[in-house]
Amino acid sequence: MSKGKFLINLEPKQGFNKIFDAGEYGMNLTSFGLIKLGAGASYRASTEGFEVALVVLGGKCAVKGAEFLFESVGERKNPFGGAPHTVYLPRRTPYEIVALTDVEIAFNASPATRDTAAPTHITPEMTRSFELGRENFTRRATVMLDEKFDSEHFYIGEGMIPSGNWSGYPPHRHDIDNPPEELDMEETYFYMFDPAQGFGIQKIYTPDGRIDETYTVKNYDTVAIAEGFHPLCGAPGYSMYYLWTMCGKNNRGLVSSMDPDHKWVVGK
Repeated sequence: MSKGKFLINLEPKQGFNKIFDAGEYGMNLTSFGLIKLGAGASYRASTEGFEVALVVLGGKCAVKGAEFLFESVGERKNPFGGAPHTVYLPRRTPYEIVALTDVEIAFNASPATRDTAAPTHITPEMTRSFELGRENFTRRATVMLDEKFDSEHFYIGEGMIPSGNWSGYPPHRHDIDNPPEELDMEETYFYMFDPAQGFGIQKIYTPDGRIDETYTVKNYDTVAIAEGFHPLCGAPGYSMYYLWTMCGKNNRGLVSSMDPDHKWVVGK
């Protein structure tokens, strides 16, 4: 992965907005995009050789195919208005999204080599939420798709960061398969802010200095994290949301290793 190519800026337009495909930015297992539809509009596609997870960021839609119909997916106005609705689709599945209101959807896709779970509407009641960290490095995490779900690669959740707080701290990484200490999972962060003009700071670095990047992240920014430690923080006065999509080749889970220089903070 070359330097300076981790952060992708894109204000979504109507329809499907590709942000990156598997094979770009060192991300071998992840494709990411946004789907934006006005009320009454529709979008048709097929998952083809990928498993797909559709996370409704805001608005409401129906998702249907030849053998399934999810009539009402989504209820929050934006990510700051409650827990998410997610639709999981296995490979080789044609589908249609029909916008019941204006709707924005995060599109996650990963190459699939086997048949996985049937099309599933993951409602807020099916998610789990918990608090992480303490002091000024706390966040609330909501997990929609974990290692218990029959996906080949996905582990997907949302982070909600209070004003001025850090997340992913002490800095952590998940670059190698070394269970139970660490799992190899590439990760995508997609950001939104309340109010919308907010911003945060994203750091990505490796111990040898081969990667050492610091980004200002704003509304609708996406960061591709193929490797490295990756802490982040939000500006005071703003709530920061990020969707995190992790994809593991062999294993899935919230299993990472901390930067040894900063691990001491945990036991402070």
